[in-house]
Amino acid sequence: MTTAPAGAQRRAEDLQRALHAIATEHTPAALASSLGAEDMVLTDAILRGGIGVEIFTLDTGRLHPETLSLIERVRERYGYDIRVYRPQPDAVDRYVSELGLDALYRSVELRRRCCEIRKVEPLARALAGKAAWVTGLRRAQSVTRADLPLQEFEPGPGRWKFNPLAEWSEREVWDYLRSRGVPYNPLHDRGFRSIGCAPCTRPTAAGEDLRAGRWWWEDAQTKECGLHKPSLETTDLQPGQLG
Repeated sequence: MTTAPAGAQRRAEDLQRALHAIATEHTPAALASSLGAEDMVLTDAILRGGIGVEIFTLDTGRLHPETLSLIERVRERYGYDIRVYRPQPDAVDRYVSELGLDALYRSVELRRRCCEIRKVEPLARALAGKAAWVTGLRRAQSVTRADLPLQEFEPGPGRWKFNPLAEWSEREVWDYLRSRGVPYNPLHDRGFRSIGCAPCTRPTAAGEDLRAGRWWWEDAQTKECGLHKPSLETTDLQPGQLG
């Protein structure tokens, strides 16, 4: 472990306060963890702080084994079992039999359909009955997230979505992880700065955008899977500051 800079310590304290407010004001709440670096920050903050926010992940069936290994590492480190949601087998089988396992490379539409089956539908099940959910999204991750608010209201399900790391830098994420010895995906040490499904993720080269390794064959403006759609009501107020 390393010593966290003073600024990183303040960030961590602010994060704890924000997560406590979410858990207090919006019950039940859950963290949708991709098991990436940002979500490991949130996992540590929630479990270290004893905060009442459930943690779940989506096993798409095409994740790297290094990603899935974090589920056991969290269990060993914190004594917590991350809840795992998987796609509907029939929907996966239909996609593969009709279009092919790797049809996602043929068009944005087919890639998004794969994401719909493997991510979006399981997410809907995971969030059923939740008053709020938490993500590890950051504004600096990509052009599609540049205007990301700290919190937003999803009028359809009547649910709040919180992005407490929206203003964090990549360096602040890693300062947090290293100063606390938080387990993280070893693929990060092999050049993977953003990690999704194995067929859709590659290491990034020097000077590339953080998410350049995600769906690298597509235009930067299309690089979202459908899990994170802009809501109608957004605000940069911290949790607990709403009237």
